[in-house]
Amino acid sequence: MSKRDYYEVLGVSRSADERELKKAYRKLAMKYHPDRNPDDAEAEAKFKEATEAYEVLGDPEKRGAYDQYGHAAVDGSAGGGYGGAGAGNFSDIFGDVFGDIFGGAGGGPRGGPQRGSDLRYTLELSLEEAVRGTDKKIRIPTLVNCEVCDGSGAKPGTSPKICPTCNGAGQVRMQQGFFSVQQTCPTCRGQGKIIEDPCTSCHGQGTKEETKTLSVKIPAGVDTGDRIRLAGEGEAGAMGGPAGDLYVQVSVREHSLFHRDGRNLYCDVPISIVDAALGGELEVPTLEGRVKLKIPAETQSGKLFRLRGKGVTPVRGGAPGDLLCRVQVETPVNLNDEQKQLLMAFQESLTGEKHAPQKKSWFDGVKKFFEEI
Repeated sequence: MSKRDYYEVLGVSRSADERELKKAYRKLAMKYHPDRNPDDAEAEAKFKEATEAYEVLGDPEKRGAYDQYGHAAVDGSAGGGYGGAGAGNFSDIFGDVFGDIFGGAGGGPRGGPQRGSDLRYTLELSLEEAVRGTDKKIRIPTLVNCEVCDGSGAKPGTSPKICPTCNGAGQVRMQQGFFSVQQTCPTCRGQGKIIEDPCTSCHGQGTKEETKTLSVKIPAGVDTGDRIRLAGEGEAGAMGGPAGDLYVQVSVREHSLFHRDGRNLYCDVPISIVDAALGGELEVPTLEGRVKLKIPAETQSGKLFRLRGKGVTPVRGGAPGDLLCRVQVETPVNLNDEQKQLLMAFQESLTGEKHAPQKKSWFDGVKKFFEEI
């Protein structure tokens, strides 16, 4: 049975770059990996086909040969799909192809210790916690080194052996006519070592899934989007390599009274029509308690009053911001007949335009607008 064109298998054009190839393969591998589709022969076949296509097109030397001579140039050079690119558990596909999600699992030669992946955890905080700082406990699922075998994957008292097929290189060279190509060693799957007597606790993986509790110190002044790095708290490294890092991403919940914009806080303050006209004094909230705000006579709705130093001190230092109170003149509701009569009498007493300067300027603008049409 003839093989499908590798570009068609991955669903990319012949001019696709490395990033497009990686993205296309990642999508297919996530969809058809046998760990996600147990006992599904069709899914396994598609996974093998996609893996074989990526192993060829993802290697510049193999891709060049394939583009010029087709399948004849690379037959036998691919890793055989499922068996050559991670026939173990589902996490096996997070190698070179998936490493860019959290920064990669590089950090060591093929077959040697490899640094674990970085992880990200989104932590929700109240505005008060973000402004003042706090300590938080978080629980995260992660891969940790198996304590029984100390991450080697081999049964205690034994150790991994150098792969006899590739002599520890993780790669084997195949001669195909005029071409000499490298492929992942089918015996050790690129690790360079084989485990003859696997650890019974981790089944030879060297890592185990655990949920751990960590204490995170949140500095005062953090805001949504800030990250806190916990070194060495990411996933365990492979073959005894160092663990990755955990990045705690801060997300601040909306507050019922305050809106934050950088170092400043904003707050809407409703005032009566009488306080707006005659002036007055009222209490307004801050994150440090209540303060008095003096409202001058003839205050218009929407006017901002600044309370200096009542905002947020930035996490990276500097002077604290301000609290800006925006007054909203509230129209009275549920009036009785007597109150309505009083308001009507009050309105009749307002003769002339000096009592409503904004109304006059607005009507002047409307008049000018229609005259210019």
